[in-house]
Amino acid sequence: MSLAPRLDLRQSQSLVMTPQLQQAIKLLALSNLEIEGVIAEELERNPLLEASAPADDAPAAEREPAEAPRDEPAGADELVMGGEAAGESLDVDIAAERFDDAPADTVGLGGAGSVGGSGEDAPDLDSFASDAPSLAEHLAQQAGHALSGVELIIAQHLIDLIDEAGYLAADLLDIAGRLGVPLALVERVLGVIHTFEPTGVGARNLAECIALQAKEADRYDPCMARLIDHLDLLARGEIARLKRICGVDDEDMADMIRELRGYDPKPGCRFGGEPAPAVVPDLFVARTASGWAIEINNATLPRVLVNRRYYGELAAGPQNKASKAWLSDCLASANWLVKALDQRQRTIIRVATEIVKQQEAFFLNGVAHLRPLTLRQVAEAIEMHESTVSRVTSNKYLSCARGQFELKYFFTSAIQAADGGDAVSAEAVKSAIRALIQNEGAKVLSDDTLVELLNARGFDIARRTVAKYREAIGIGSSVQRRRQKALEGVG
Repeated sequence: MSLAPRLDLRQSQSLVMTPQLQQAIKLLALSNLEIEGVIAEELERNPLLEASAPADDAPAAEREPAEAPRDEPAGADELVMGGEAAGESLDVDIAAERFDDAPADTVGLGGAGSVGGSGEDAPDLDSFASDAPSLAEHLAQQAGHALSGVELIIAQHLIDLIDEAGYLAADLLDIAGRLGVPLALVERVLGVIHTFEPTGVGARNLAECIALQAKEADRYDPCMARLIDHLDLLARGEIARLKRICGVDDEDMADMIRELRGYDPKPGCRFGGEPAPAVVPDLFVARTASGWAIEINNATLPRVLVNRRYYGELAAGPQNKASKAWLSDCLASANWLVKALDQRQRTIIRVATEIVKQQEAFFLNGVAHLRPLTLRQVAEAIEMHESTVSRVTSNKYLSCARGQFELKYFFTSAIQAADGGDAVSAEAVKSAIRALIQNEGAKVLSDDTLVELLNARGFDIARRTVAKYREAIGIGSSVQRRRQKALEGVG
């Protein structure tokens, strides 16, 4: 091997992303409300930018794009979209092209016209907000069905002492003395609370919480009981010692630990907390006489214009080399932001249009007709990269006559049909499971029965998949539902 210095030539390829391209890609993934924050920062930083109301009547001459400096970088839309719309002037007054009082980007499917974001046919956004019950309210409702008289009073006192995680951090003897009732009665009432949903609520420590959930799952055998009594050894990783204490082999111990990991150590955290803020849709979809109309919700997206008059005043004044470079940079940045925002809206409209086209059966007939769809299918149809479609559909919501849905909702996996026909969407299967359970009546359907009923409907699905989907839509097991019906006097 020679140690003498020498000169080598190497050829390589690399992708260099400019800061503007990086920011353009970031803008695609932001919701309208997040974009509003970005615009506010840019308005504060760049004196050539100004926010414009939809009814702005500024002279058209002020909105004509000024000649950009020769060294102005390429627009983000050209970089992201491969030069699409590069020759268009995006800094224009589009108020004349809109309907009602919103500067709309509208695309009609099948020749559809524009539909406004307000008016009698607009969705009632207030109807989407609902106050979820707190943990205390949820438990009090169950106590009202299961207890009465003195026991109900004791239960309400115990419920008031349960923390947000679902634990009872109080001494039962003190409670009995404070209420003037026997300790055995307080313990009996607490035992009833232990049967409430969520399973494990009212426990006084982690071991009791896990034990309650293991009993609910019918997994609380002597071996599991000894494992739960020695959770400290499990935390320290003393598996060999635990196997000796529980009297099990490696396979059984692994199965027991896997079971433990499936339990919720803080069951109360499913309830309570601050109410979720109302979700503001980024898109409106409506059916018209000639097809589907899709529109960006501009009510949450301020319009941004470049102040050409102010730029002209600054450019005409005395300048040195540094101030001239700063002014050119401000103009280039302002032009780029306007173009990037416009291209973002066009890209969102293109993706949403394809989604509506692919899922038209859902918009017409409901979730049972939701078809399997992947990001790649949409990307290939509109000739974009799959990652671009993924960013566009992130954190964005669509409002239609059937409600409000995240764009990601329309991308679901496929379940093969039992008769060999077309595959169906996983969401359609979840909808079928929900409908079957809602109509089960006094006879609670087990997961095995659900599999048989779904197979009869043409869904080729396994029992474990039914259990997974049932849990995903927030429906308890047959044991949990049977107990709930008993509490409500149905079973």
